Amino acid sequence: MDSVSNSVPPLNIEIVAERSSTSAWIQWLCRRLEQRAAGTTVRLQLVQGADQAAQPALESLLQLEKMVLRRHQPCLCDRIEPDALADWRTRSDNAAPDIVIDLTSNRSASPRSTRIYRPLFNGHAGEFGLASALFFEGTPHIEIECTLPSGERWIVADGFASLEAAAGIGGAMEAVWSRTAILLIKALPEEPRAPRIADNTAQPHARAITRKVVTVRSAKMLASAAARAAYRLCCHAPHWRIGWRRVTSDNDVWQRRDLGGTPWEVLADPIDHFYADPFPFRWQGKDYLFFEDLDQKTQKGIISVVEFDEQGRPGPAIPVLEESWHLSYPFLIEADGEIWMVPEASLSGEISIYRATRFPFGWEKHATLVSGIEAADATIIQHAGKFWMFAVTRDGIGGYSDTLCLWSAETLLGPWRPHAANPLVINDRSARPAGNMIWRDGKLLRPVQDCRNGYGAALSLAEVTRLDDERFDQVIVKHLSPGKHWPGRKLHTLNGNGYMEAIDGSIIRPKWSFAAGIVDSFYKPGA
Repeated sequence: MDSVSNSVPPLNIEIVAERSSTSAWIQWLCRRLEQRAAGTTVRLQLVQGADQAAQPALESLLQLEKMVLRRHQPCLCDRIEPDALADWRTRSDNAAPDIVIDLTSNRSASPRSTRIYRPLFNGHAGEFGLASALFFEGTPHIEIECTLPSGERWIVADGFASLEAAAGIGGAMEAVWSRTAILLIKALPEEPRAPRIADNTAQPHARAITRKVVTVRSAKMLASAAARAAYRLCCHAPHWRIGWRRVTSDNDVWQRRDLGGTPWEVLADPIDHFYADPFPFRWQGKDYLFFEDLDQKTQKGIISVVEFDEQGRPGPAIPVLEESWHLSYPFLIEADGEIWMVPEASLSGEISIYRATRFPFGWEKHATLVSGIEAADATIIQHAGKFWMFAVTRDGIGGYSDTLCLWSAETLLGPWRPHAANPLVINDRSARPAGNMIWRDGKLLRPVQDCRNGYGAALSLAEVTRLDDERFDQVIVKHLSPGKHWPGRKLHTLNGNGYMEAIDGSIIRPKWSFAAGIVDSFYKPGA
């Protein structure tokens, strides 16, 4: 979305928005729409709209969040003067728009002989509808409703935004709006692939955000901020740990569809490091476990490995790959007689591949597979004579776990071509890869992160039902979360190599050794 595309036709777009809701989001959307294709024009019409969109209580909350949570950092929910939108308001093109985007809360776009697109948030519309949904209902279901000239209404795109990086209601509004823009742009160019009839019953009424509920929420926000500061003073936050065990395909997680069975062993870690994203790899009859090794003092991850001896006992963690940027998720693949690693390096702005020069301890960067992108957790599978690479992407705004993109290549080293339907998924509970994809009983299975309750909160197991150059489909078959077999607060990676499987999760980890030992005993698997 950063550059103008020549692969889609230009459009003449009209946006209808409420005068009382002129925020940075409107300005941002106008610019994003202009970038969708060369020759696209955007004009903006401001209407009076509903008074509730400018409720003083909501404005007070957003101002307080800006001071306390965002420390005056800019956000798409920030108010701007209508004059800042003059570039789009003053356009006097008399040509009928190709499409209209109605951002108001009460269907202010008048019927006409063109399509009208309208974002809905749990069925609510407009800025206040979004804020109310976030305030009272949690992460909203984003739907793009399309009204045809005939009056028929269809839902042509939908998804869920990740709120993992959102600061308060304002940050959540920004995250949802950014993904709403992606869904709008994806829905505009052509007939929807699989529309469904919109619910034409009365629109659900958005609950009022009153001064009383804002006061209560503000008090909780301040108390929560103080509690988080105290927690970080006493504990490492977060602290991820790795669990591993010996299994076969008859009793692993994929077969059982739960975390029970052979008890999990915890990989010992230093008090001031956390271990996450475990990838078991078997080579010449020996097992190795690669993982993210993060130093809590620097908050920068490197890739380390543990070698298992003939008795199946893990050795010490040995660093094997470090860059000037954070590294994690060391995806491994064997191809062309070589062993390769594709670690997450989103801060580098590219997806790079490393070749083992002296396995498992020596690695060198061999090539850049995709450049100019903020991508995480690249995961590769061979299917139908091609290599397919999945990763979540981000364009500088919103969460890191909701936008799934796909590339394909004839060989591992590329060239890699983006999928025509990118982004494939906008969903915080089924987009982000959570480990190796596997073939089992002729089915392609994919572990995914479920981040609806926060980053890395849980896992789901998905079956890929279609994967080709035109389309990707998957079905969630099982949801997994921490419990008695793997106690803790989160669960976000699942990997195996046929002999060993590994997971990870977070626990409370005090900064003092004596306290850490006591607390760790409460998180013993199977206890």
